[in-house]
Amino acid sequence: MKEYFWIFISNILIDNLILSKFLGMCPFMGVSQKIENSIGIGYATIFVITLTSVLSWITNFFILKPCNLMYLNTMFYILLIAVSVQLLEIIIRSISFKMYNSLGIFLPLITTNCAVLAVPLVSLKLNSSFLENFVQGISSSIGFFVVITIFSSLRNRISRINTSYAFKGVPVSLVTAAIISIAFMGFNGLIKF
Repeated sequence: MKEYFWIFISNILIDNLILSKFLGMCPFMGVSQKIENSIGIGYATIFVITLTSVLSWITNFFILKPCNLMYLNTMFYILLIAVSVQLLEIIIRSISFKMYNSLGIFLPLITTNCAVLAVPLVSLKLNSSFLENFVQGISSSIGFFVVITIFSSLRNRISRINTSYAFKGVPVSLVTAAIISIAFMGFNGLIKF
C-alpha cells in the first residue's frame, strides 16, 4: 500500500507531466488565462486520463496480448481517448452548458493532448498491474490539474499588475512557468527509489 502512496505523490510533485516531462504544454499555456477554464480543463483531463488508463490496461491484457496484437496499442489508445473525450463532452454539455461553452475548442483538443496518450504508454512500458495503472493515471492527471490551476492563478494575478511592455503576455508566462518548475524541483529529494 505504501508503494501506491509513493507513486501517487511522485506523479503529482516530482514526475509531473507538465513540469518534468513537458507534456500537455498546449492546454497549459492556452487555457490558463482564466482560472475557471483551467479548473474545468483540469477536471476534464482527470476524467479522460483516468478512464483511458483503466480502459487501456483492460484492452492490453484482455484483447491485444491474447490476440498477439500489441503493435496496434497506440491506435487503440487514441481510439479510447477519442471515445472518452466524446463521452465527457456529452456529459459536460448536459450538466453545464456554460462550462461547455467556456471550454470551447479546448475540450475536444484533449484528444490531441500528448499527456493523455503518454500515461497509458508509460504504464505499458512499466508493465504495471491494474491498481498501479489506475494510481498512475489518477495521480498524473491530478498533478496536471494542480500545476495548471497554480499557473492560472499566478497568471491571473500577474495580469493585474503593471509590467513592462516587453514582458507582457507570453514572456511573463514562460518566466512564471519556469519559476513554478524550479519550485517543484525542490520536491526531488522527497522520494528515493
